[in-house]
Amino acid sequence: MGDRVSGTPEEPWTVARLATELQSYVARLGSVWVEGELTQWNVRRGMVFGKVKDVDGDFTIDAKAFTSTLREPFSQGDRVVALVQPEYWAKGGTLSMQVRAMRHVGLGELLARIEELRQRLAGEGLFDPARKRALPFLPHGVGLVTGKDSDAEQDVLRNARLRWPGVRFEIAYAAVQGDAAPREVVRAIEQLDANPDVDVIVIARGGGDFQALLAFSDERVLRAAAAATTPIVSAIGHEADRPLLDLVADLRASTPTDAAKRVVPDVAEQLDMVSQARARIRSRVTQRVAHEVERLAAVRSRPSLARPESLLDAHLSEVRQLAVRADDLAGRSVERAEHGIHRLADRLRALSPQATLDRGYAVVQTATGGVLRDAADATPGDAVLVTLASGAVDAEVTAARPAT
Repeated sequence: MGDRVSGTPEEPWTVARLATELQSYVARLGSVWVEGELTQWNVRRGMVFGKVKDVDGDFTIDAKAFTSTLREPFSQGDRVVALVQPEYWAKGGTLSMQVRAMRHVGLGELLARIEELRQRLAGEGLFDPARKRALPFLPHGVGLVTGKDSDAEQDVLRNARLRWPGVRFEIAYAAVQGDAAPREVVRAIEQLDANPDVDVIVIARGGGDFQALLAFSDERVLRAAAAATTPIVSAIGHEADRPLLDLVADLRASTPTDAAKRVVPDVAEQLDMVSQARARIRSRVTQRVAHEVERLAAVRSRPSLARPESLLDAHLSEVRQLAVRADDLAGRSVERAEHGIHRLADRLRALSPQATLDRGYAVVQTATGGVLRDAADATPGDAVLVTLASGAVDAEVTAARPAT
């Protein structure tokens, strides 16, 4: 078809003919049922003008309808199935889709899709409690994924700062409804997860109907949350709202306000706990000191410490007795020793040469100093020394008379 050429440079088509041909060709296409999301929806004078966007791709068509054709109320963000007929306006050169019928995508069908996704991800272990990480007690920085200027943003910021005024937020804004929401939420999660100053990420959105929260059951968002290394808190809608993100997140908060209370501690509560702890410590220390003072007083009141010398009183008499006994034993020992010395002295005197001399004997010594014991050893004329009991005399041997 691309090689087919109509008209010639000499005989070209008129614009009117081309427009008419296009109008005829588009008219032969007939009607077709399509599924998409309403990204615009404006009602003016009995007519509705809007845009229908592809659910998965970046494709959009213009659509218009008579309000009398629509049997249900519609609004921007709704997922719909529409019977459209292409129409080419020849004079303006525009293509639009005339809506012949439109209905919301059935709730049962959406629930079935979500249930199929839930079972598949559960089989992969994305909901396993063992994967969930504990939130830090006091994060240095809190990441917040939310809609710009949304009530959810204000709820989280206000309640968190009421609890801990010094808390610091890193906010990544994203669409929280509509076809662009999954893509933008994924981008925001990845951006905050890569920030080293963010210790926990809160994904927050206010309440809404089931279809308004569909982005938070989108597989792309769920896988991004599961892949994040930073703990994720899901705070989507109200208590009854349960998107699949609640199952993947490390913590589910029932509301954005609840999320603020979960991610930071209450400074007043913490100060009160510190005060109570200090009071308990002070009471314990006071009790322990008082107990030890009582024990010390009891010890000091004992006689042995009140009058230390009393410890010696009980032994003083015994010491005195032992001293007297020691004196007596020492005296006796000395007396016995004296008697023994006298006896030994008497024996010594009795055995000494002097005693022999005292009995009238004498000791004769030769000139060399030796004792002359045998007369045969003396020769007449030898000089000898005769020692008496008192004094000594020099003598000369005149004759020797050996024993016979």
